[in-house]
Amino acid sequence: MLVVAIDGPAGAGKSTIARALAERLQMAHLDTGAQYRAVTLAALRAGLGGSEPAVADLAERMTLDVGARVVLDGEDVTGPIRSPEVDVAVSAVAANSAVRNELRDRQRAWAADHDGGVIEGRDIGSVVFPDARLKLYLTASPRVRAERRVAEHGGDVDAIEADIARRDGHDTGRADGPLVCADGAVVVDTSGMTVPDVLDQIERLLAEREPG
Repeated sequence: MLVVAIDGPAGAGKSTIARALAERLQMAHLDTGAQYRAVTLAALRAGLGGSEPAVADLAERMTLDVGARVVLDGEDVTGPIRSPEVDVAVSAVAANSAVRNELRDRQRAWAADHDGGVIEGRDIGSVVFPDARLKLYLTASPRVRAERRVAEHGGDVDAIEADIARRDGHDTGRADGPLVCADGAVVVDTSGMTVPDVLDQIERLLAEREPG
């Protein structure tokens, strides 16, 4: 099973790179962040607030398909999971250990079903697939990451940079599955790189790790 694990902070280009890499390599792609966002959206809609057991129970019961679209209990929520309300609440849901355990089980099952894939998130190389063939840690400066968000969705770059710093603090400081550069991961700073440049570098790294 060939797994390429891509971790890194919000706005570092993980989703863009992971999707493009999966297409180039003709592999399946899984955005685990979308899974956490879907749980967050469901919890907000259910009015569960900060009840960790209730949110975990919801995560265990929901049907969720994350691919080109995100389908939650039969509803396409690809757009709603990217709302500002979800942006604010997702870090707290992602810190819920029971939710993380449930989603990690789903991520491992997905990889088994697809014979591997390009899988992106925050703890993919460090916790979910520590034996992945290639582990990457994509990063960029907070300012660059904020400018990319503004280019895609608009908004105030200073406010978005501050929000990115807040997210980074939550993600790196949580007790379960904190955002770290996994042992053996290759750090790729995408700040001054084009997408094709990053993809070419990853392909070279993967070729170096091919058996034999």
